[in-house]
Amino acid sequence: MSSGFNQREEGNEAKIKHDSDVHFRIQARRDKLLGEWVAAQLGLEGDAAAKYALEVVKADIQEPGDDDVLKKILADFKKHGIDHSEDAVSQRMAEFESIATEQVHQEGFDADD
Repeated sequence: MSSGFNQREEGNEAKIKHDSDVHFRIQARRDKLLGEWVAAQLGLEGDAAAKYALEVVKADIQEPGDDDVLKKILADFKKHGIDHSEDAVSQRMAEFESIATEQVHQEGFDADD
């Protein structure tokens, strides 16, 4: 009986790891999309826009939750004299999360391997 329990526990651990990996991919994709949108708002193009998007992805690693990303983006908007509210940025973040979720699922990452 204990082997059945161990198998179930291993299966649960694998599912948790898989779900965590999917969540990470979605968050990173969302942050990249959001960073690309912000870069366009800031007038950045090409390599500068790609670099900025990567900075947004990296900003999400600093603290749990989305506050670190919001703080960075709002500070960058303010620095460039662009007026966007936290609610407006949060709404865009939610839109990009939906897009990122769809993209990650379409890529088949969430399928059982």
